Amino acid sequence: MFSALKALLRKPPTIIGISVALAFQLIFSLVWMTAYDGMNERTDKLTVAIVNEDGEAGKAIGEQLAGKLPFHLENMSAEEAKDGLTKRDVQMVVTIPATFSEQLQTAGGKPELSFTINESNPATIKSIMQSAANSIGSALNQNVTLQGTEAVLQQLKLPEQQAHKVAESLSGRVAIKTELLNPVDGMNNQMVPMMLVLASFVGSMIMAMNVQQGFGMLGAAFSKWQKFGARIILNAATAVVVSLVGSSMVMALGGQAAHGMLELWMFQALFLVSFMFLAQMFIMLVGPAGMFLNMFMMSIQLVTSGAMAPRQMLNSFYGFLGEILPASYAVDGLMNLQFGGPAVGRQAAMLALITAICLLVCLVITALRRSKPALQAASVPEPEPEAA
Repeated sequence: MFSALKALLRKPPTIIGISVALAFQLIFSLVWMTAYDGMNERTDKLTVAIVNEDGEAGKAIGEQLAGKLPFHLENMSAEEAKDGLTKRDVQMVVTIPATFSEQLQTAGGKPELSFTINESNPATIKSIMQSAANSIGSALNQNVTLQGTEAVLQQLKLPEQQAHKVAESLSGRVAIKTELLNPVDGMNNQMVPMMLVLASFVGSMIMAMNVQQGFGMLGAAFSKWQKFGARIILNAATAVVVSLVGSSMVMALGGQAAHGMLELWMFQALFLVSFMFLAQMFIMLVGPAGMFLNMFMMSIQLVTSGAMAPRQMLNSFYGFLGEILPASYAVDGLMNLQFGGPAVGRQAAMLALITAICLLVCLVITALRRSKPALQAASVPEPEPEAA
């Protein structure tokens, strides 16, 4: 047994397998621990829009919220806030209706504060903003309602101390209304963008290694440009077929598709072909060692894509990486197509640009690489005619 183990450990595939397992631990630990470090202290990168329809009274409430919330608050019109929320530039909208202060000062009135959250976001955004909405409602009920009711009672000539006691008994009048934009149907759908991105890139990594080995087996039977053309056709055709299987499985298992199955399929094919050329670029550049670079790419893209945590809360270094890697645009587009949101023209254009850059790098690598001329069939001399 030990002799077999000793012989096995001498084989290159065994050494490579152990090295890959070790590399996964090192790479993921390094990337994830540095990327998520200090994220909770960067909640000020999240934006909450205040839509004030109640004039000066609403302005005072907005100022009170600004002093208590850890987010970046901006005053916006209703249209600006909705547009920002749809594009994920704004994480929550707080609307102070025109009748808020009037209802607050009316006996038996029920002032209402409206919160709008876009569920087409990482799950952490919904959790953070719903918690914030509850905190805001609680704070307003303890402060705004108490102060407003006390002022009204004093105007009715009640003694200050008695007015304060009555106001405390009436606190809790502010109603909190939470509206969800682009609702997500269950946790299974919430995880689809991350699942499709992860499955697509891991598949592209493994495909890159095997395709490169396949081209190596062809030897000098074909020129380097014939192989390069075959690579392009193979990637495009594989992306179309594989994405059809992936999107069909999602839909068959109850997945959402606000923009329809066809757009989901075509968009997945686009980011899948982008992943393929990115993964193959590193393999073509440094050979089998490119697998380790692809591990880095997978780990970094899972962190920076915005599928698990909002990109706004990442540090500037990882935020920059998210802007230049395809997974960020894949997740944005998938959320729009699945749950609802604007058209994915910008995301598709960025994925096409990244694909073109990777393809150009692959073309340069191919041009600089020497290759043996394609083998030609040996000509067989024709027999000479026999003399008569």
